[in-house]
Amino acid sequence: MARPPQLYLVAYDVRHPKRLRRVHRVMRSYGDALQLSVFRCTLSDLHLAHLRALLEQVVKTSEDQVVIVHLGAADARTSWRTEVIGVPFAAPDPILRIV
Repeated sequence: MARPPQLYLVAYDVRHPKRLRRVHRVMRSYGDALQLSVFRCTLSDLHLAHLRALLEQVVKTSEDQVVIVHLGAADARTSWRTEVIGVPFAAPDPILRIV
């Protein structure tokens, strides 16, 4: 039985503007932007594998960095908490995203 979708926080630091645009384009199709280079993603194991493969094709591993943080099951009763200092971000509406 497949594991339920999981919640991930993905942040990246990409040095070249062309690669940065490509990574951002990939991330927009997999998650919701919290900041310019930070995304919240709800992914199945298969979608996570696809995302990793796409990012590995785009980034230059000797210069760039992508951090993927597992936050737990997307449907868990306990939700992840966020603390924001400064301008608050609006939590995106929960939608079904088919990639």
